[in-house]
Amino acid sequence: MTKEYIITGMTCKVCLVNVKTAINSFPSIEEVGIQLDYPQANITSQGPLNLDEINLELKKLGNYIIADKDQNREAVSSNPLKREDLFPKKSISTFMPLLLIIGFISGLSVLIQFPFINFSPMLWMRHFMAGFFLSFSFFKLLNLSGFANAYCMYDIVAAKWKFWGYLYPFVELMLGILYLINIFPFYVNLFTLIILGVSSVGVIKSNRKKEQIKCACLGDVFQLPMSRVTIFEDLTMVLMALIGLFSL
Repeated sequence: MTKEYIITGMTCKVCLVNVKTAINSFPSIEEVGIQLDYPQANITSQGPLNLDEINLELKKLGNYIIADKDQNREAVSSNPLKREDLFPKKSISTFMPLLLIIGFISGLSVLIQFPFINFSPMLWMRHFMAGFFLSFSFFKLLNLSGFANAYCMYDIVAAKWKFWGYLYPFVELMLGILYLINIFPFYVNLFTLIILGVSSVGVIKSNRKKEQIKCACLGDVFQLPMSRVTIFEDLTMVLMALIGLFSL
């Protein structure tokens, strides 16, 4: 059966691609035709669609809602899905992948200075920042387009210039290498301060609006919700870059 639907929240071709990919992932759906103009979607399926299930998937990508063409748009907008339905309830286990990676990087940055005769906190910090950028760029590069699509949902630069989302993992990779071999420390710390400072703006704005979107810090590999943990992560790196600048 083929039926027309309304999809609210789409503003550009990137949104269109994200929504179409998500809807196509359901096995009962045979063909999807989506456009930005009304009525926006023609979907051929094996039977009636479970719109609640599809909306849960769409909400992971952004503020998208699919509804029957005959439904009133205002009724759809005034009855959004509950926040707790969009991501699992936040707990330690939710952020376990992020915490484990940070823990491994921290531990290895300590062990590098074994046998700790003249342990240097500044050297530990530089190794930590190298490991942070190298590890996080790795996860982003596993699915570059997936990261770019998620990143443009909240980053103020990527939202206007999507190419920045594709470039960002390579910038992180470059910073990781430069921290590791300790070349141009002043400029590397300054660039880190600017890049993560700007990135933090989008993260903070998203948290203040209480938007239920995916954090792209570990790329598209893990389903991490945007939260204060992301703010802390970014601002900690900003602080380390500042310390690195003033210690030179």
